Amino acid sequence: MSAVRVLVTGATGQDGSYLVEQLLAEGAEIHALVRPDEQPGAGAHPLPGGVHQHEGDLRDGPALEALVAAVEPTEIYNLGGLSSVALSWQEPALTAQISGLAVGHLLAAAHDLQERSGRPVAFVQASSAEIFAGTSRIPQDETTPLHPLSPYGAAKAYAHHLVGVYRAQGLRACSCVLYNHESPRRPETFVTRKITAGVARIARGRQDELAMGNLDARRDWGWAPDYVQAMVLAARAGQGRDYVIATGVSHSVRDFVEAAFRAAGIDDWERHVTLDPRFVRPSDAPELVGDATRARQLLGWQSAVGFDEVVARMVQHDLALVDAEG
Repeated sequence: MSAVRVLVTGATGQDGSYLVEQLLAEGAEIHALVRPDEQPGAGAHPLPGGVHQHEGDLRDGPALEALVAAVEPTEIYNLGGLSSVALSWQEPALTAQISGLAVGHLLAAAHDLQERSGRPVAFVQASSAEIFAGTSRIPQDETTPLHPLSPYGAAKAYAHHLVGVYRAQGLRACSCVLYNHESPRRPETFVTRKITAGVARIARGRQDELAMGNLDARRDWGWAPDYVQAMVLAARAGQGRDYVIATGVSHSVRDFVEAAFRAAGIDDWERHVTLDPRFVRPSDAPELVGDATRARQLLGWQSAVGFDEVVARMVQHDLALVDAEG
């Protein structure tokens, strides 16, 4: 039996797929919660062989608690939930249920397991910079007051507070406040992948224009595998804490668009971009940029892949996809 037994929710998403690959390479025993109706594609990545799959739903709290009790993991990574701010405006109650209430069930089960087994259980909550969306403090760190501006941010804020509540009860619980982090595994429902896929199609003559919303919003963008590494380091730090995981550098959506076209060899990008009010969120944080000093000092973590390289890797991947389609 492996010394490290891991339970992962959201294992088929961008972060979950990278996390599973990293932990498998380390020899961990991995258990993944998967939806019964989940199909590869549309942002869901197939799980590699060797992963123990458990069908379930984040809306079923008692089943989540029973799964933790049955698996008896040493580490729990909660990466599951509705990950779209825009979708959360359409489904606010569902967002609260699976990105907020589900976390309470998982934390309670982890605490019960720790009390029953007498061994520490590490819990990592994938939080979001959206919990700070309304703050005027730039950059944000672990002491920044929470001020969400969307149902998604509010659900994440509730979960973030719950982590602190259970940490005070002795659980080794960490909330990793992840700033925007991207990769080719993002689905096109995310603006970054929409941009790189659209640019690739424009570069190959398959698409005429890229319709965008707010180009002025500024975000702190990093490379997803770097952020997954931070979560593993947090789980194994020996003490539960909150960590801001970020690059410390912000760029506008306009910067991202320009970098994507540049990576595809197109300089006059403005003529390919149109503004469409349908893609403007009801409330959008003007600038989110994180201060990851605590993660650097206590975990030895830092972002390794810079902004231009993140964008270029995504564009090259999408160009290859378009070319493969013939």
